[in-house]
Amino acid sequence: MPASRTNRTADFVVVGGGAAGLASAWTAARKGHSVLLIERHRLGGDCTWTGCVPSKALIDQARKVKAARDIGFDGEVNWEQIIGTVHRRREFVSQDESVETLNSQGIEVLLGEAAFTSPGHLSVEGTTVSAKKAIVLGTGSTALLPPIDGLAEANPLTNDTIFEQTSQPRSLAILGGGPIGLELGQAFQRLGTQVTIFEGVDRVASKEEPEASAVIQEVLEREGVEFVLGSFVTGVHRAGDTVTITTEDGRTVQTEEVLAAVGRRPVTSGLEPEKGGVQITDRGFIKVDEKLRTTADDVYAVGDITGGLQFTHVGYDHGALAVNNALGLIQMSFDPRVIPWATFTEPEIGRVGLSEAQAYDEYGDAARVAFMPIAETDRAKTSDETDGFVKLIAGPHTLVRGLAGGNLVGATVVSPTGGDLIHELALAVKQKTITGRLAQMVHAYPSWSLAIRETAAQFFFEYKGAEARPARPEGL
Repeated sequence: MPASRTNRTADFVVVGGGAAGLASAWTAARKGHSVLLIERHRLGGDCTWTGCVPSKALIDQARKVKAARDIGFDGEVNWEQIIGTVHRRREFVSQDESVETLNSQGIEVLLGEAAFTSPGHLSVEGTTVSAKKAIVLGTGSTALLPPIDGLAEANPLTNDTIFEQTSQPRSLAILGGGPIGLELGQAFQRLGTQVTIFEGVDRVASKEEPEASAVIQEVLEREGVEFVLGSFVTGVHRAGDTVTITTEDGRTVQTEEVLAAVGRRPVTSGLEPEKGGVQITDRGFIKVDEKLRTTADDVYAVGDITGGLQFTHVGYDHGALAVNNALGLIQMSFDPRVIPWATFTEPEIGRVGLSEAQAYDEYGDAARVAFMPIAETDRAKTSDETDGFVKLIAGPHTLVRGLAGGNLVGATVVSPTGGDLIHELALAVKQKTITGRLAQMVHAYPSWSLAIRETAAQFFFEYKGAEARPARPEGL
């Protein structure tokens, strides 16, 4: 007898159709399990519609505008054409996540808002839903609006709204000097908007190595971006077409629009996790262990909702890991120390593993650091793109300690393709590779990746005037 329309059961019930939820659904379906995917807004989630995809499309358009100006183009930017291209590329990507596509892959989609009614049971627009094997929560995150006086009333832009603007702002203040603020700041500046970035601490990209912060700020300043650093914003007030921003040290800046890019908050409204026995943290995220299990039996949480690394690729990894763990296969823990990430400014910042300061805290001066400016590579010289560096951090090997250069435990690459180059180093960190292997690995000449081999050589002898040195605390 078919299941009642008001009582649905599947092997896996996945709540949220963003990157993490889709990965869970795809993994379960590929293994032959029935899947019911619940989505309250639109499939694809933040990444497809308001995050990675439209931002990278806008960055691409801005890069082309800059390239045209570098060879003499001095015409006006057509915003309608620019944002139209962004929207078309977004729609193109979304086709892989449509209801029709998912149905063809054995995934049933139920549109509506899910809420726990009791442990193991959800209600979706009057339909009671339960899972035979596991419920996976992947409801994601959204832009955080900090409690700054007047900010909410000023109707700030966020990543949810900035890609829907029908006209280009003449000036834009960005609150937050992290990846979103830097990427969109550079893109809008290249498109002709005067951008000012506000950051309460004394450097941008504060989660990156200090050298990366310095390079990116210098490049963006060279392109015309202005920075207000080391003082938190205390007030934002809109009067007509003008927004006035005040910092705690008394500085004021007037702008046409303001973009809030200071962090993310979890999307749990309406879910009522406590009714399902699912605990949340004091920050409002779903509490999980290293295997992504919540405090409720057979309920897992994946992606941004867990409050860890807020990246699409982390969501995909979480999704597959949670399903495999729920099936009782080899139990695996999520290890954030082997996850690469990238900031898609130009040059790009690629990062994996420990920073120098973190390595010093863990290993003291037994950790060693090799550093080479990208300007010293032949590819940078031939391309005339000399901003950036490669920084490799080695910890003592478990058995042979410092011999063979030690294990690679962290790396940062700032270069035109730093977001791609970091993956060779991510594999090395994951596999606990000794730096001698990197120094031995033959790289094509004159590729950007050759810089990795050249930098690794410093662990063994002086190369281009530099040798690896002991790690030191940040700022010393």
